Amino acid sequence: MIMRTIAGVALAAMMATSAMAGDKAADFTLRDINGKSVSLSEQAGKVVVVSFWATWCGPCKEEMPHLQKLYSEKKEEGLVVLSISTDDARSASKVKPYIMKNGYEFTVLLDRDSSVIGTYNPAKTLPYTVVVDRAGEVAKQTQGFNPGDEKALEELVVGLLAKEG
Repeated sequence: MIMRTIAGVALAAMMATSAMAGDKAADFTLRDINGKSVSLSEQAGKVVVVSFWATWCGPCKEEMPHLQKLYSEKKEEGLVVLSISTDDARSASKVKPYIMKNGYEFTVLLDRDSSVIGTYNPAKTLPYTVVVDRAGEVAKQTQGFNPGDEKALEELVVGLLAKEG
């Protein structure tokens, strides 16, 4: 009986996590580092990598050059990278200088009150990446970054870009 209950709980947990893939991505509007409003819904028909990060997050900083490389190579094919800083009011002033210093060209948005990351990742784990397909559905969500993760992300993005929306 106990084993059946544990198996049932494990199955329910697996189903709950995989249910996110294929769900419509929750729309949001945030201001970029220059004050312009940007919405996820404006990216319709494109493959969007939404990456949550902060200036104080080491693994986030390791992931960002890979996001820039992928964006540079695939933007003409319809890839958009929305890099969302979760820095609060105390550290938000560091975001734009950090982006400019490193020459990142993708769109950088500010989620100072953590409302958007709270929608996608209530635990607010960083980095946190959501890949949205051309139809506006969540293709994959991942937390953390380890060397080699960029290869899996690239394979997923290349596959999604190959599909017509």
